[in-house]
Amino acid sequence: MSETAKLGELIFKDESLSASGRMSCQTCHLPEHAHSGLPTEAVAPGGPNLELSGLRNSPSIRYAGLTPAFHFERDGTPMGGFFRDGRAVSLADQARRPFLDALEMANPSVASVVEKLRSAAYVAEFTRIFGADVFDDPTRAFDSAALALARYQLEDPDFRPFDSKYDAFLSGKARLTDQELRGLALFNDPLKGNCAACHPSARGSDGSPPLFTDFTYDNLGVPRNDAIPANADAAYVDLGLCGPQRADLGERRDLCGAFKVPSLRNVSRTAPYFHNGRFATLQEAVAFYVRRDTNPEEWYPVGTTGVQKFDDLPIDLHANVNTTEAPYNRRLGDAPALTPAEIEDVVAFLGTLDDGYQP
Repeated sequence: MSETAKLGELIFKDESLSASGRMSCQTCHLPEHAHSGLPTEAVAPGGPNLELSGLRNSPSIRYAGLTPAFHFERDGTPMGGFFRDGRAVSLADQARRPFLDALEMANPSVASVVEKLRSAAYVAEFTRIFGADVFDDPTRAFDSAALALARYQLEDPDFRPFDSKYDAFLSGKARLTDQELRGLALFNDPLKGNCAACHPSARGSDGSPPLFTDFTYDNLGVPRNDAIPANADAAYVDLGLCGPQRADLGERRDLCGAFKVPSLRNVSRTAPYFHNGRFATLQEAVAFYVRRDTNPEEWYPVGTTGVQKFDDLPIDLHANVNTTEAPYNRRLGDAPALTPAEIEDVVAFLGTLDDGYQP
């Protein structure tokens, strides 16, 4: 790695850069969990004294450096960007924001972050790389720290190893088990799992390994998660592209409730699942995909008028939920797209996407 990237690693792990003095970038992006959060936390604690709770589950940032900037395709499809709502345009932009987020590292200003950097054990390396006068301009110093964090994520091979069993399989260096092969077939089958429609499993046209995301956005009608403190307020709703954390697309009601399609690499290590951490296991998450519409009572509250589907969205936005693509095109009483045994096959295949495969 470059000297800038090595500095970025020190910043990434430095808890002193938070208001609490107990939270670093790594706190929510743990290497042992593929740079995602703890599996026991739907949302991470943060704030000045770690007394506040976040609003969304911490996503894996592994392979994030390969994400395109947020944009709209010619057909109007939103694509790319960082965070679950794409509000950051680059890795450096993503790196800046947690320092000042009141529910994360909770620093009150750029100047307060820079003062902490002045006192860091690595300040000599910082000034050697960015100049002896870097701290004369707080904005320049803050941006330099964000640049170092971005370079760390781009240069450290731990963030993009491409060394899963599936990678070895694509290279002809490993064989999948019969169950894993069945799971792959179901994953790709447009009439069954249809997972590859948003999580492509084939190499790119240039021979590059698949990232298992097409970087688009989808509204799946994920059930509300009562474990998120903000959800105690019935009026609070997380609308993804429409806010509350993203502010520029609030008028695009057709996009409300859509979240970025994540990479499925290391998915077996990144529980809990979806933007709100609603599902604790991969089996539950896959079952939700295929039983959401055939057996909605398994996932949503049941009231006097029946099952309250899509209970984490205002009723006027229910039409935004994806109900046309398989496996979401089933109706109440239909057979689910996958049987319980087939769900286990898909989960077995997803396990081949974990980094660090040892033959």
